[in-house]
Amino acid sequence: MVAAKPAVTFPLPSELSFEQGAAFAMNFQTVHFALVRRGRLRAGEHVLVHGAAGGVGTAAIQVAKGLGAIVTAVVDSPGTVAVAETAGADHVVVAGPGWADAVRAAAPKGIDVTVDPVGGEYFADSIRLLRPEGRHLVIGFAAGGIPEIAVNRLLLKNIEVVGVYWGGFVERDDTVAAASAAELTRLAREGFVRPVVGHVFPLADAAKALQAIEDRATSGKVVLAVAPIG
Repeated sequence: MVAAKPAVTFPLPSELSFEQGAAFAMNFQTVHFALVRRGRLRAGEHVLVHGAAGGVGTAAIQVAKGLGAIVTAVVDSPGTVAVAETAGADHVVVAGPGWADAVRAAAPKGIDVTVDPVGGEYFADSIRLLRPEGRHLVIGFAAGGIPEIAVNRLLLKNIEVVGVYWGGFVERDDTVAAASAAELTRLAREGFVRPVVGHVFPLADAAKALQAIEDRATSGKVVLAVAPIG
């Protein structure tokens, strides 16, 4: 027996496996809410995605591409470039010295929307990369540090730093989940959305899964497999 809230329960698109379905709900709902509702993304705009080899990052790449955007992805190592490329990124940049210059070369007119689940030291340069009326979407702080900004920078460039907390919003208005689910199902059927499952661990190895995440030894979404009963 399973207990689930009907307003946030939806059929699994037939194009996705059960493992992909486990990686589908929260990350894809979050980035769809971020890009559409909070970021007001329009087709043809340029999106910068931080942490682009992770679960949120790969989801952001796929949803942004499905919405008609150009995507530049930032990954943490050369070994994860292929993950972002497979997810659909148009350009991939490795974090480290010179990363901002590489983004400028890929987006000479500037970035319209930044998806940032990382925070930390890359925040300030990400703000500088925004074009006038650009939007920086704050989704999390995987790097550990919560950045600060001098708000005059927002004023002078007419840019926005926008908070994204899907879970808190859905508690107040769960209709947003149904709208996102319908759009995400369409994107799955059109081939844009294919959740990247990096590793599947049996439920008994949940501690190993958490350690792999802590060690940054994973890419995409980590999934725990529950053995069938009987």
